[in-house]
Amino acid sequence: MNQAFALLLSVLSVAHASWLAEFTVNLAPGQIDKFVMEVHPEWAPLGAARFEELIDSNFFKGARFFRVIDGFMAQFGIHGNPKIAAEWKTKTMKDDPVKESNKRGFVSFATSGKDSRTTQMFINFSDNANLDSMDFSPFAQIVKGMESTVDNLHKGYGEGAPSGKGPEQGRIQSEGNKYLKRLSLIHI
Repeated sequence: MNQAFALLLSVLSVAHASWLAEFTVNLAPGQIDKFVMEVHPEWAPLGAARFEELIDSNFFKGARFFRVIDGFMAQFGIHGNPKIAAEWKTKTMKDDPVKESNKRGFVSFATSGKDSRTTQMFINFSDNANLDSMDFSPFAQIVKGMESTVDNLHKGYGEGAPSGKGPEQGRIQSEGNKYLKRLSLIHI
């Protein structure tokens, strides 16, 4: 199932105030919907700044949801062009202290260990407070379209290989969208 995304960013206030990012999603052929993410720099200043940097650089154009696990989360944030993905892979940032819990609809950066966040992030489908003690610091919340859009993302591929039917992250990094033709696409 190919899910196309369009991302429109509306900065509604000064840099440290919350602001909105609207995603237009093609859930299935002919089925388009939207969700709105409210970014909170006061929750996770480094994460919010990185998200804004990614938006400003059009990073999400061509990125896809590659790990969607029903009842847990939907993950995205590896660029579809391997050269761009490689440029960002080494741009790690320090962890923000966890000020908000990983509740349903909250958005956090993925991490592979201390101070390793780069571009991958996920939307929580349920309350995942167990992630708080692992330093997953929410920087945003879905304020519109969680039920109508995010809950309807294609979940058929689930966990990544080899544990599940989903794609291998190493191949996403090296092959990009040639490898991910069947997954959700983000456009700006």
